[in-house]
Amino acid sequence: MNKRLLRRLDFTLIFAAAAIILMSLVVIGSATHINTASGGSFVQRQGIFAILNIALAVFLMNFDYKMLQRYGMRLYWINLALLLAVMLFGHSALGAQRWIQIGPVSVQPSEFSKVIMIISLAALLEDRVGKLNTLQDLLPIVGFVGLPFLLVLKQPDLGTSLVFIAIFLGMVFAAGVNLKLLGAFFGVGLLASPLLWHFLKDYQKMRILVFLDPNVDPLGSGYHIIQSEIAIGSGQLFGKGLFEGTQSQLDFLPENHTDFIFAVVGEELGFVGAAVLLVLYLVLLWRGVRIAQDASDTFGMLLAVGITSMLAFHVLVNIGMTMGIMPVTGIPLPLMSYGVSALSTNIIAIAILLNIYVKKQRLLF
Repeated sequence: MNKRLLRRLDFTLIFAAAAIILMSLVVIGSATHINTASGGSFVQRQGIFAILNIALAVFLMNFDYKMLQRYGMRLYWINLALLLAVMLFGHSALGAQRWIQIGPVSVQPSEFSKVIMIISLAALLEDRVGKLNTLQDLLPIVGFVGLPFLLVLKQPDLGTSLVFIAIFLGMVFAAGVNLKLLGAFFGVGLLASPLLWHFLKDYQKMRILVFLDPNVDPLGSGYHIIQSEIAIGSGQLFGKGLFEGTQSQLDFLPENHTDFIFAVVGEELGFVGAAVLLVLYLVLLWRGVRIAQDASDTFGMLLAVGITSMLAFHVLVNIGMTMGIMPVTGIPLPLMSYGVSALSTNIIAIAILLNIYVKKQRLLF
């Protein structure tokens, strides 16, 4: 990376992202260290892939993000092909078929499909900004997002499919959709929600029931939420200290290094540690919003809005579910939860934000 490019980087965004990744490695190490067989490997693998993806991000900074617009539709079809490949050749884990095995690494295409969806939807919307005023204008966009949404839902991966909805809403709002039309869609969705209940799988229905009352199934579906709330509450102001949490260290808290990693933060680092993490996320999202506002072109603005919507939804839902104010959906916490695919997706997304910022800066000089 040349010195001129280095001077134009958004160091506030870089600092926030780097701080979250470093905090992640520490907390993952604490959450998994008691498992002597694989505890160290979690941190090692996450760290290696963080470095590899940061190197990829630096490489991507040498290209203009506007090149992505040309390949929007091609990426869309590649995305569909990958999601179909999961259905045909993927392997199952935790009751869902979401992964493709590539050597020693399990890749989750639905994670990468989020960024691909943002790029392809931004390319589609770029010429339609301010022109989404009727149902006829909006339906093609709904269909465009709906097809990969249904493929992901089929895996089943309700969490990721809901992320698609968040991306769609954020980007069409930025594109100037008629708000009355959007409100009508919400109204139809609310009216149809009782009917959708019959199409949910039994475990999905149970997740909604335990969200309303975890004690409906305290040793089954409600166990995650109960243990997570105990962990966060017991951390109090300063926490019990790294490697000292009872719920996470004694295996009472399931998935403590992935979906429920925020509960480990709350238990071992307390309110102060959780607040620091939340401030870092607020900085990350604030920079995403500012980059969208200052983007030099419509495509860049839509990309930044899509990425910021994705990250915001992940943060709100993941932290919400660990505190019992959102249903459990299996959505990872960006840059914090262990997972190669999710980490790669988030770092690539932040690299795109940085690219948009740098190209805006170039116009100012």
